[in-house]
Amino acid sequence: MTNVRARGAGRPGWRAALLVVEGFWTWYRRNWRATLISSVLQPLLVLLAFGVGFGTLVRSSEASGAVPYLVYLAPALLVMAAVQNAAVESTWPIMSAFKWQRTYEAIIATPVTTGQLLAGQLLWITLRLLLSGAAYLAVIALFGGVTGWGALGSLLFAVLCGMAFSTPVVALAAATKRESSVFTALFRFVVLPMTLFSGTFFPVSQLPAWGQALAWVSPLWHGTELARGAALGTLRPLPAAGHVAYLGALLVIGVLLARWRYVKRLEV
Repeated sequence: MTNVRARGAGRPGWRAALLVVEGFWTWYRRNWRATLISSVLQPLLVLLAFGVGFGTLVRSSEASGAVPYLVYLAPALLVMAAVQNAAVESTWPIMSAFKWQRTYEAIIATPVTTGQLLAGQLLWITLRLLLSGAAYLAVIALFGGVTGWGALGSLLFAVLCGMAFSTPVVALAAATKRESSVFTALFRFVVLPMTLFSGTFFPVSQLPAWGQALAWVSPLWHGTELARGAALGTLRPLPAAGHVAYLGALLVIGVLLARWRYVKRLEV
C-alpha cells in the first residue's frame, strides 16, 4: 500500500478511494494465479458437470424457459459464482487487513479517511467480481451457454447481486475480532444452502411453500431471476424493478453497517 501512503494527501474522496484500489491491484497482479481456481475453475467444473454432463438428460420444458438446460443454467451459475467470490473476498481478507497484516492501520495512518478506505475496499471487491465474471462469461460462451447480448446484462446483475451479499458480510468481518467458526458457519449454513435452493439449478416453484419463502429472501434468487431474464430475453420491467430494489436495499444497508463497524474498529 505504499502508493496510498505516498500520494494520499490532498486528494478528493473518490481519488483517495481509487488509490486504495490501486494498492490492492498492485498486490493482485502479482498473485492473481492464487485466485484462479475459486474465481473461474470451480464454477467451470460446475458448469461442465451440470450443464454439459447432467444437462444432456434434462429435457427442455416450460419450467426451463423451453431452452437447453445449459442455456438455462449458465446465467444462474454466473450469479452463483459472483456470490461465492463475494463471500470469499469479504471474509478472511477483511479480517486479515484488520488483524493479521494490519493493512488498514497503514492506510489510515495516511490522509486517507475511514470512509475512503471502505469505499476503496468495496470498489476493489466490485472490480474482482466484474473481472472474474467476465472471464467466466467468456468460458460459458465457448460452451454455447450464451445466446445473445443479454449476457452482458447478466454480468452486471451478477455483480450487483454479489455486492448486495458482500457488504453485510464485510460488516460482519469487520465486527469479528477473533478467529472463530463464524466464517465457516457462514459458508456452511448460508452460502451453500442459498446456492442449492435459490433457483440456480431448478425453479423455486418446485420447492415446498416454506422453501419458496426462504428462497425469496435470498439475494441469490433475485440476482438469478434478473440474470436469467436478461440472458433469455424474458425480463419484465415491474418484476425486474422489484428485484433491483431488493438488492439495492441490501447493498445500502450493508454499506451503512460496514461503515459503522469500520469507524468503530479504526477510529474509536
